[in-house]
Amino acid sequence: MSDIPIDNPVYFGQFGSYQITAGDRREVRIYRAGLAVAAVSFALGTGLVLTVGPSDWVLQTLTGLYGLFALALGVSLLTIHIYLAPLHRLLQACWLVGVASSVDLVLASDDPLALTVYQHPNSLWGLGFLFVALTGIYFKEAFCFNRLETKFLTPLVPVLLLGHLSGWIPDESKPVMLAMWAILFLVFSLRKLPQAIPDDKSVSPWEQG
Repeated sequence: MSDIPIDNPVYFGQFGSYQITAGDRREVRIYRAGLAVAAVSFALGTGLVLTVGPSDWVLQTLTGLYGLFALALGVSLLTIHIYLAPLHRLLQACWLVGVASSVDLVLASDDPLALTVYQHPNSLWGLGFLFVALTGIYFKEAFCFNRLETKFLTPLVPVLLLGHLSGWIPDESKPVMLAMWAILFLVFSLRKLPQAIPDDKSVSPWEQG
């Protein structure tokens, strides 16, 4: 039985009319809450590194914040509305590879995770897949909602990570780019919270009969 109430309004999007269910609304709220938790965790970690520095307690705290960030991102990837199912599954698979690699790095190294990634850029070949999934969300939001901050985030994240991996980005540029990432991610997640819920469940041209 459908959970669309009888008095549920009909919305008119760019590609046609549609209705949303109570379940749809719940998924959108969870998706946005996950993004907010991920963004706050990332911003807190970035703020600690840039203001306090890589002390022992900061590095240990970063591992916990990263775990919270990864978990929240996974929740968002479960509830995000992406019209192409293969793309949705691909992003989820990238998240899974990134999380598995992160757990392996934590178990295999005596150093905190952040220090391991900084000292061994090749670790991004596995852990970096988690950020591929995050970049996929940025791209989706930039494409669907024309959000300015996600237009910057979509290229910024891979440029920073690939630059660290290859070594062609100077060390003095990395904190600036990391701070930009954290600020823009926070702005993006906070701007999503008051957005009309039906927006995240609108129909696409692929769903038209």
